[in-house]
Amino acid sequence: MKIPSWLKKIWKAIQSLFSSIPSELKSAIHIGVLVTENIKNFVESPVADVLTTVIPGEIDNQIKTLLRNQLPNILIKLKLADQCANLTNPEEITICAVKCLQGLNVNIKGAFLHNLSVLIAQIASDGKLTWEDGAYVMEWYYQHHFKETK
Repeated sequence: MKIPSWLKKIWKAIQSLFSSIPSELKSAIHIGVLVTENIKNFVESPVADVLTTVIPGEIDNQIKTLLRNQLPNILIKLKLADQCANLTNPEEITICAVKCLQGLNVNIKGAFLHNLSVLIAQIASDGKLTWEDGAYVMEWYYQHHFKETK
């Protein structure tokens, strides 16, 4: 399928926007995509410690701690862990949400993962990334930087 020229123009505009973003926001966008990709991989083959698995070791310790504390709350807010609302352990909440993700069809799962990556990037950016900017830039970054380096 060939990409229409108007869509290419939109991607170029987003690329231009991305190149002018401050480095700390670029880092937050990368973290959002990386953690979400790790969640996606975990959904496909779960292992023991979900939070350690999905939050990469190279991320700054302060951001790792923040994500370990906030990720279960995000998953609850996205209604991925409703069936586990009585759980209080962050690890158990996250595992419950991952099980819920495993049961979703591919399109709905993709939408949840995209939303999750924006919310994670917002946490990593200390609130400096808006939802609107994050939604566009995350998709562009995932398609043009992250997937190309995998």
